[in-house]
Amino acid sequence: MSRPPRKIIAALVVIPFVILLAGHLYFREQKTRRPGQLPVTTAGYVEMCLFCHKNVKLDRAHDSRVLGCSPCHLGNAMAVDKKRAHAGMVLNPGDLRVVEKTCGVEGCHPEDVKRVKNSLMATNRGILSTLLYYWGERKTQVSDLTVEKLITTGESSLALDYFRKLCATCHLWKQKNDLPGAPAFFNQKGGGCSACHSVPPDQVRADAAQLFSEAEKSGQGSGRPAGRKAGKKPHPLITKKVPEENCIRCHNRSGRIGLSYTGLFESEGYGTPYEKGRLSSQRLPGGRFYLKIAEDVHHAKGMTCIDCHTRDEIMGDGTSYAHYEDQLEISCTSCHADSPGRTRKGHRMTNISRGRDGWVLTGRLDGRTHPVRPPKKAVCLYPGHRRITCEACHSTWVPQCYGCHAKRDASETHLDKLTLKETPGWWEEGRSYIRYEQPMLAVWRDRVVIVTPGCQDVVTLVDKNGKITGGFNRFTMAAISPHTTQARGRSCRDCHASPKTVGLGEGTVEEKNGKWRFIPAGRGVDTLEGRTVPLDAFVTIDGKPLQHGSRKDLRPFNGEELRRILRVGLCLRCHTDYNDPAYRNYDPKRPCPVYREP
Repeated sequence: MSRPPRKIIAALVVIPFVILLAGHLYFREQKTRRPGQLPVTTAGYVEMCLFCHKNVKLDRAHDSRVLGCSPCHLGNAMAVDKKRAHAGMVLNPGDLRVVEKTCGVEGCHPEDVKRVKNSLMATNRGILSTLLYYWGERKTQVSDLTVEKLITTGESSLALDYFRKLCATCHLWKQKNDLPGAPAFFNQKGGGCSACHSVPPDQVRADAAQLFSEAEKSGQGSGRPAGRKAGKKPHPLITKKVPEENCIRCHNRSGRIGLSYTGLFESEGYGTPYEKGRLSSQRLPGGRFYLKIAEDVHHAKGMTCIDCHTRDEIMGDGTSYAHYEDQLEISCTSCHADSPGRTRKGHRMTNISRGRDGWVLTGRLDGRTHPVRPPKKAVCLYPGHRRITCEACHSTWVPQCYGCHAKRDASETHLDKLTLKETPGWWEEGRSYIRYEQPMLAVWRDRVVIVTPGCQDVVTLVDKNGKITGGFNRFTMAAISPHTTQARGRSCRDCHASPKTVGLGEGTVEEKNGKWRFIPAGRGVDTLEGRTVPLDAFVTIDGKPLQHGSRKDLRPFNGEELRRILRVGLCLRCHTDYNDPAYRNYDPKRPCPVYREP
């Protein structure tokens, strides 16, 4: 029997396939919902996304009815079915990994991409270079190492391993919700542009204490702000009016300036004061107890972070700076001067203007006006106070975290927050104690500033067998602007009669036969390298530094300065006011006719 021709065989194979394919296409066509009229934005773009996403509510500048969805979220705007439409889509357009294709395209915010990527909040250059210097891995405190480089190169060391596992969640390269099992409050950090400019549409403005405590009561943050109902998650708002909650999300550890600004002090872990025999209910995310002390006077008047801090200062000006003081623009005199409205870099502050009754600052969130007045010249221009910064007198409290005990156990693994992989070396961190009273003063360049324990590192290293193999100590005091400004400054005695304020630490000072003596209350802590200096002591009574300064030109008071300051403290027994004639043409060597040495 002869075989059928090849063409007939091919037809017998192809025809059923064509019939099946045609049936599949017909079935899919019947199931596919197509709009009767193509959805077109007011800008003239065809956006099939709007066929499904009809009720997306955004601000006017980013309204989906104007822009559509694809300019921000990418994907395929011409596709009808979900799978093809979502191919290549990004959930967070502000992510620094994709921002050139989204926020940074021509016609949107192309100049801001370079600014943000070079800002300290993205690079972490200051944190990285300081840590490497403290731990002896760099000879200088200036390094070009950035978070982006750590992500791309995988570079690590002992100090960088510590950063990767305990510190690397507060930078703009972090992606939102990338930490498995982490509380929502911490998981919402990062996100590039979205870290600041993304706000839940029904977010209720609340005092930070209420915000944090409610998050803790609901399981360390449910991720659902007050007022939001369970169900479909609405699209966040994109806004230039950045609420303080977005700032505090990151600025609530380390210097804790975000918490301090709202009047919250992260207290010891004892949970006091007890409530009906139970631990205090006042807790921050992470189970941290807090006390309500005194909010910054600017916060009490309703001012938020962006009322003072400028755009170039926060987002950067395109230059990759080594430390915060280089990127910083504002100072107290930007507002409190005879002719206010200029930053340290000479830039005009756009929300300060002259009103009918004088200069005013206009709030960027609520539009309220606040009078800005020059300081009282009688106090601030007193000869002995000419080099004192405003915060040195007007910041009445500051968090002071003493003794950072860090242990690395090589037998365990820990999550690397940059790679999101478990790697060898588990870090455990603790402290000796924390205080807030009597902020310490020191000298930075030629100005008296407030300092606080920067990183008083006591590092212990444990090998894979559980044996201690080494460690080191590095004690440092760092300059800080506490963000706890009060209208009334510190008393004369709080500086001139306090050994802790001048850097000696808690204890007793006495003068006898023209010589000063200090008896410290602290005795330090025992470490592998022996007993440390008292943790709250920056200097001896003779002016010998006991700890490092966070900058090469940051130092404690020298011996002569200490004697002059403490000498005024003796005068305060009788002459309690700075207007007293005794302080005119004051000569510290002039003997007192009343005071007699014991």
